[in-house]
Amino acid sequence: MIVDCHVHILAMTAAHGKVSAYLRKRPNVVLARFKFGIPFFGTDEQLERAFENALARSINQTPELDAVVGLAFDAVYNEDGRLDDANTHLHVTNDYAADLARRHPKILFGASIHPYRKDAVAELERCVAAGAVLVKWLPLVQAFDPGSDKCRPFFEAMAHHKIPLLSHTGGELSLPQCAPQYASPAHLELALKCGVTVIAAHCGTRSQPFGDCHLATFIRMAKEHEHFYGDTSALCLPTRSYAIPRIMRDKEAWQKTVHGSDWPVVSIPPLQMGTPEAVRLWVTERNWMRRDVLGKRALGFDAAFFHRAGTLLRLPQNYTPVPTVVDRRIVSTISSMGKSSPS
Repeated sequence: MIVDCHVHILAMTAAHGKVSAYLRKRPNVVLARFKFGIPFFGTDEQLERAFENALARSINQTPELDAVVGLAFDAVYNEDGRLDDANTHLHVTNDYAADLARRHPKILFGASIHPYRKDAVAELERCVAAGAVLVKWLPLVQAFDPGSDKCRPFFEAMAHHKIPLLSHTGGELSLPQCAPQYASPAHLELALKCGVTVIAAHCGTRSQPFGDCHLATFIRMAKEHEHFYGDTSALCLPTRSYAIPRIMRDKEAWQKTVHGSDWPVVSIPPLQMGTPEAVRLWVTERNWMRRDVLGKRALGFDAAFFHRAGTLLRLPQNYTPVPTVVDRRIVSTISSMGKSSPS
């Protein structure tokens, strides 16, 4: 089963979350709206539905994937567990993410729960019952220390339910940061000690040319901890692609990576190692989600890599992937790359 474990959802309406006025003006949000044909002057309901339709189209036009994890995104909470709405620029409720998963068979529910919430464990229980396959964090933005002992009860509940943690590591540019000091994967040691399977999003890479890099820490932890992995979301960006050859050369670290795209973040060719096939796909493939898959194949990412994420998720009992009808033109494109498709 091939899963993209890192796909974002956008909730524009108050019933489903929040996108702050500040964030709506950011270049990355403006680019996404332009790319997906989302009108600039529609109602929040229209914008939200247009983004959902763009997500559904991207998935349906990526037959190489069996499913994607659509990620909720919890609000910011302060030290005593109270909602900090002023510092919350992005919020996607668990209910909305779960509803999308129910309505779109190839979307899996990725929950997001701030560990400082007074009801954090209860919310985890609720999300597990609703079919959550992982929990997503971005501590730099959501303002908490993943290594704090305050997180221990939440980690113990996660371990009990055998649900993995997908936590951002490394730099961050898309969202305003409240706690940039928690960028290192080292802050996830407590989760591992509590028995949680951890996926370090972005493998600790920097988000800008002169930012802090925690790739070496990721590689060390991947070797030291059996249940520690890294996703390759956004690694096909010029600022992060330096990590690809280094990870691929390290056999132990390479075997601990999983597929994630960070959609709707654009996938751009790492020219310093790009093959002609990869460059051609990135230039001609307009679907960013599919471009990320095909580009990684052209760069040498193997079948085991693409299947690994599906082995880590807490999939619902008796879950069966939705069959995909592959367009003959797509088969021709794959064959022309000279690569064997993962089965």
